Amino acid sequence: MLRVKMLKTRHAKLKLFVPFLLAFWPGASHAADAIRGGELYATHCAACHGASGISIMPGAPNFARSEGIIRPDLFLLNAIKDGKNAMPAYQGILKDRDILDVISYVRTLN
Repeated sequence: MLRVKMLKTRHAKLKLFVPFLLAFWPGASHAADAIRGGELYATHCAACHGASGISIMPGAPNFARSEGIIRPDLFLLNAIKDGKNAMPAYQGILKDRDILDVISYVRTLN
């Protein structure tokens, strides 16, 4: 009986702690915004990668086929910031949050 009461007390404390944890968890309230990412994509990326993710420029990944996006967000963030081949570096042009929004949008194109 005592063990059951202890478990209920622990469960009650956990129920109070979880919302607090989620409220202050880094990134929990800052989830990527795919809608904003779509706007940024249209402005900065669609000329080469295509409005629907089907690449226009030879050598550009075809996002509609998930080319180049099956990597962790941090890897893609750094790749976009640094640029590669014909793609310009977006370091100083877009903030990290903007780039993560674009990555979130690009993942919806396949």
